[in-house]
Amino acid sequence: MQPFRAIIIAAVLLSASPLAAQDAGPPARRSTLAVGGEGISTATPDIASFSTGVVSAAKTAREALDANTKSVTDVIAAIKAAGVEARDISTSGFSVQPQYVNVKRDGTEAPRIAGYEVRNTVTVRLRDLTKLGGLLDDVVTKGANQIGGISFDIAEPAKLEEQARIAAVKDARRQAEIMAEAGGVRLVRVISIAEEGAAPPMPRMMAAAPMSKRDSVPVEAGETEVRARVTIVYEIEPR
Repeated sequence: MQPFRAIIIAAVLLSASPLAAQDAGPPARRSTLAVGGEGISTATPDIASFSTGVVSAAKTAREALDANTKSVTDVIAAIKAAGVEARDISTSGFSVQPQYVNVKRDGTEAPRIAGYEVRNTVTVRLRDLTKLGGLLDDVVTKGANQIGGISFDIAEPAKLEEQARIAAVKDARRQAEIMAEAGGVRLVRVISIAEEGAAPPMPRMMAAAPMSKRDSVPVEAGETEVRARVTIVYEIEPR
């Protein structure tokens, strides 16, 4: 009976060997739960951009250019006097175009140049919003007869984007806990976190307000927001 007992023990040990465990197949994978989260971070804009310029017309291109150059020089001087650095002032458009008189529709009269028009536009970035209204008034006083839409933005958006990401992760965690509780499961660990992208703050646009030569232009920067979205996959198990 002793040899037979040894054979039984050997068979039991063999069944517990790594080879036997391998034959049993891979362990069952745990279930997962994927949730999405969104975070929003807001801040008051601290920088503004706008375009301003001068359109001049005269009988000759030389006369139009001379008049335009003087006005634009005065406008740029007013911008710099407001404390705007040279790096924040850039020429964004310049053109000299002939202006034609109206001709007869029957084509019997050839187009004829009546004069010339010169356009010069500069783009300005202002880092002190308290000066914006007064600056808009000053450039008009100095000869600007065109001002483009004003946009407000955040000079350093990285911190705002980081806050939005943190809020998105917290939101996803909260949603996962609610779903796990309702489904009778427990969150085990995070398998993956994927960011759908933190949208950078979109510049807020506003049309240029009517301008007076005596009063500063009223402007409101409002509030800028950044949104971030993430997807988190959790490993879950029954409670």
